[in-house]
Amino acid sequence: MKTVKIMPCLDMKNGRVVKGVHFVDLKDAGDPVENASYYQKEGADELAMLDIAATLENRKTRLEWVKKVSAVISIPLTVGGGISTLDDIDLLLTAGAAKVSMNSAAVQRPALIEEAAGKYGSERITVAVDGCRNSTMPSGFELVVAGGTKPVGKDAVAWAKQCEALGAGVILPTSMDGDGTQAGYDLEFTKAISDAVGVPVVASGGAGKLSDFYDAAAKAGASVLLAASVFHYRLLSIRQVKEYLKERGIAVVL
Repeated sequence: MKTVKIMPCLDMKNGRVVKGVHFVDLKDAGDPVENASYYQKEGADELAMLDIAATLENRKTRLEWVKKVSAVISIPLTVGGGISTLDDIDLLLTAGAAKVSMNSAAVQRPALIEEAAGKYGSERITVAVDGCRNSTMPSGFELVVAGGTKPVGKDAVAWAKQCEALGAGVILPTSMDGDGTQAGYDLEFTKAISDAVGVPVVASGGAGKLSDFYDAAAKAGASVLLAASVFHYRLLSIRQVKEYLKERGIAVVL
C-alpha cells in the first residue's frame, strides 16, 4: 500500500504567502519562512511554493524566496512559477529546491519536460495541470494556463498522459472549479488523471475538512495531498489530518 504524503502549499506574491478563491481575491496568509518552519515541525512530508504571479508578470520565480525557505526546512521543497528554461531549473535547484513544477511553459513547448527529465531526473520534474470543466473535451476537462486565465483547447487528461510519456515524475492537477473554495478536492478531475497515469498524482485545490483528504487518497487515487487555506488559517493541523487518515487505513508517516 502506498504511503500518502501531506504537502502544504505556499502561494507567493510580493514576498508574502497569499490565498485566494478560484485563483483570485487574494488575501495575506503570512510570512513564507515562518510558515515553512512551522509546517515542517507539524509533520509535513513535503512543501510546495508557487510564485503565482510569475507567469502573468512575465518574470522568473524569485530566487531569494526559495533560498530563505529552503534554509529552514529539510523536507523536499517543490517550487513553481515562471519556469521556462533549463537555466531556470538550474537556478532553483541551486537555491535549494528539491523539485520544480512547470505549467504554462511546458504547454507551449512540451520538449522542455523531456529535456528537464533527461538532465535532472524525472523525480525532480512535476508538471502542474490546471483544468476546468468543458463537456466538449473527451475527458470533460479542458487544460488552462497562465494562472487559470487562458483555456488552450486541449484535453487536460490527455495532456497529463503526454507529460508522463515525456518524463514528468509527478502530475499536479488543480481544478479551477475547486481552488480555494474549501468545498473539497475535485475528485472527478483528480481520479481521471490518476487513472490515466502511473506516476504519483498530487491532489490540489479545495481541501476544507478532514474527509476531503481521505476522499482524495481513497476515492481519487492521489499519493500526495496538497492544501493551503486550511493550514494557513490553522483550521486543521497536519497531525490531525494524518491521524484521521491512519485511523481509516491510509498509510501515512506520523
